Amino acid sequence: MALSGSGSSTLNGDELATLSAARRSIAGMWELAQHIDGHFLPYYLFMHFWVKAGTAELWLRLPSALAIGVAAAFLVCLGRRVHSLPAGLAAAALLCVLPSVSYYGAFARPYAFAAAAVTISFWALHRSRWVSYATAVALVGCTHLFAVLVLPAQLALLRGRTKTMVVAMAAGFVPAAVLGLIGYGERHAISWIPQRGPDVLLKFPKMAAGAEGVGLALFAVALAGAFVLIRRDTRWGLAVTGWLLLPPVLLLAVSHLVTPVYVDRYLFVTAPALALLAAIAVAELPRLAVPAAVALAVGAAALAFPQHLDVRERNGRFEDVPWAIGRMKLEAGDAIVYGQSSLRTGFDYYATNAMPDDVLRLGDAPAADSFGYPERADVSVALRGRDRVWLVWRGAKSADLPQHGRVRQAGFALVRAWHSADIPGLTVALYTRKERR
Repeated sequence: MALSGSGSSTLNGDELATLSAARRSIAGMWELAQHIDGHFLPYYLFMHFWVKAGTAELWLRLPSALAIGVAAAFLVCLGRRVHSLPAGLAAAALLCVLPSVSYYGAFARPYAFAAAAVTISFWALHRSRWVSYATAVALVGCTHLFAVLVLPAQLALLRGRTKTMVVAMAAGFVPAAVLGLIGYGERHAISWIPQRGPDVLLKFPKMAAGAEGVGLALFAVALAGAFVLIRRDTRWGLAVTGWLLLPPVLLLAVSHLVTPVYVDRYLFVTAPALALLAAIAVAELPRLAVPAAVALAVGAAALAFPQHLDVRERNGRFEDVPWAIGRMKLEAGDAIVYGQSSLRTGFDYYATNAMPDDVLRLGDAPAADSFGYPERADVSVALRGRDRVWLVWRGAKSADLPQHGRVRQAGFALVRAWHSADIPGLTVALYTRKERR
């Protein structure tokens, strides 16, 4: 399911940030990590070696697809152990048909890795494989910092093995603690995240599933599955239910107690729990477990079919750089100015023909401490002798960025602007000299 969409939609800004980081030297990645995205350093190190074999969209997203496969495989094993083999198989089937899996399983960021690591940690707990458990907990923290919000749910399993489990969890938590301190020091990098109120929790089913209709339906079934599992095995019922319900609540608490951090994609690690609990509910039906599981999986796939199509469109990640390039009908001497300098990574990646002259650019490499590029400060001087300039930015036409005013102050007036279909999307605007007009 993940591979079927890996090459169809264009890379978005987050994925291009992965590419920008992975292309740097080890020393360059360490320098970047000291200023921004330090908690992603383990993933960037992995991708540094991965991109040596290629940078095609499919290749960049393949690790996430493989991680989703690992998550599904361990979900089968976990479902079989906490309930039955039909429950495990149904859980993997439901996981595969979630639109959120189609998205994050074909996304060059570490969210699929985090979901796999969390699933492995629960499996290792059930098997009492403490080295595997400690390793999985370490991977949870190394894949995505906020994935550790799942770990408090596992405290329901402490009884009878407290010392061994606490030691294994503490050992595995060391990388998360280190990366957490780094992330706290770099919290300025997520200052764009708005503060959320409790009402955001009402949107959680949609986020976990990737679509509102299927999310609400599966969430209702999952609550029934939680009741079934709690009656069957109280500790494991509480642990798996906590896997689903605790992360959004804890993330909202962190947002209010520390700094705003509530972003939907940080909660993708709950998707396997949603699938598992819903599968347990239908697997409990006497003599109807298999047909009910098939019906639920098929129904969920059908209900979410439009979202699966949306994810696989060229603009499925909401930043269609090839579309923006195609909007530029060039004339000799055209210049280009970027509203956000980091957009250059995408335009460099997708440009196949001649592009307007990048008059502000200083050097070919991004800045050592960010994903942006060094630029000339004086826009008026850079545009001297130019009659037309293309201004490109991330966001709606109405966005007010500093570069807009600088281009106007240089003597240019807006002719026309185009915006891609979805928000935030990309906007392409053509400016010409007022004298020419």
